[in-house]
Amino acid sequence: MDATETSRYVRIHVEVVLEVTDAGALTRAAVERIEADEFMLDEERDRAREAVRTDEAEALAYLVEPVDLVAEVPGAELAQASWSCERTAFDPEAADWELGDTE
Repeated sequence: MDATETSRYVRIHVEVVLEVTDAGALTRAAVERIEADEFMLDEERDRAREAVRTDEAEALAYLVEPVDLVAEVPGAELAQASWSCERTAFDPEAADWELGDTE
């Protein structure tokens, strides 16, 4: 497949840094999302609840849906998506901090 055959596909790189200001609210919302997921198996649900209760990045991964960013974009259809969340060192005052830094 050459570039002219794939030119209708566009990769969007988005990086977002969120500050967790209320870990309890974040965790509760993630657990509620997990409980409401009618397709999740009970064993998976137990692991997911434990993960979001012990790691805020996991809670964010259950709540932030990048797919929603493009769901209503006219003239475009989502072909593929993936995302992850991880803790990062962040100092907005640091002159050398850039998106993509994880430590």
